[in-house]
Amino acid sequence: MNKVVACIDDSTRAAVVCDFAIWAARLLDVKLEFLHVLDRHPERASISDYSGAIGIDSHESLLEQLSALDEERSKLAQEHGRQILQAARQRAEAGGVSAVDTVQRHGALAETLLDLEPDTRLVVMGQHEQAGASRWYLDQNAERVVRSLQRPVMVVNGAYKAPERFVIAFDGSDTAMKMVQMVAASPLLKGLDCHLLVAGDPSASVRESLAQAHESLESEGFAVSDVVRVGEAEQVIRDYVLECQADVLVMGAYGHSRIRHLIMGSTTSTLLRTSPVSMLVLR
Repeated sequence: MNKVVACIDDSTRAAVVCDFAIWAARLLDVKLEFLHVLDRHPERASISDYSGAIGIDSHESLLEQLSALDEERSKLAQEHGRQILQAARQRAEAGGVSAVDTVQRHGALAETLLDLEPDTRLVVMGQHEQAGASRWYLDQNAERVVRSLQRPVMVVNGAYKAPERFVIAFDGSDTAMKMVQMVAASPLLKGLDCHLLVAGDPSASVRESLAQAHESLESEGFAVSDVVRVGEAEQVIRDYVLECQADVLVMGAYGHSRIRHLIMGSTTSTLLRTSPVSMLVLR
């Protein structure tokens, strides 16, 4: 696990993804790899494909023109991707990262990241809004990636600012305790103010786990605040990250069982679409 992989395209969030990835790579002291994935569409359709679509009486010259057009479109997409990656490399080097790689692939983003996962320590990507749609209708790229990977995924949102404060959505479960241990052991969030947030009315066992989590983080040098807010989880979390002016929301990813997907996955999925701040999702 020796690199941060930053997923970039030509969207307005590309610069924010770059800057968060630069921040993470410097703190983790690992290589930064920029990934640009070209959608999996037929890049070059054969003449026989066109013949079937148009009809056997079509002119050969038209088929050749269509084939040449697809080939040119593919070349332009690859060149555009190369320029995006080159700009990202220059931004990273200007930001103080010396070990930078660029990768361009054809295919689906989640499957491509799975191929790269063995050497990946952190994935950084942006939210992508559909034109004219509300934030409830973000595309499913981020959710698909988070569900597919075992590595931490940072989904960035808004303008870049070096994080100063983060919130951990804590429910007292074994998964939540493992998440706290990961945060405590990693240099990524060291030195930042930490808020442990429990949404709902915690039981005695959850309060005990909260105290243990507080101690684990404090022993690693974090300044920790414990916060309990009664209410519906998604709304409590959204409201509190705004109230405390958090820069990052840390949450657990989906469990493997169907029950855990229903109980925990729904909250994570909703916040991936609606969180007002960047999210760090841990397994």
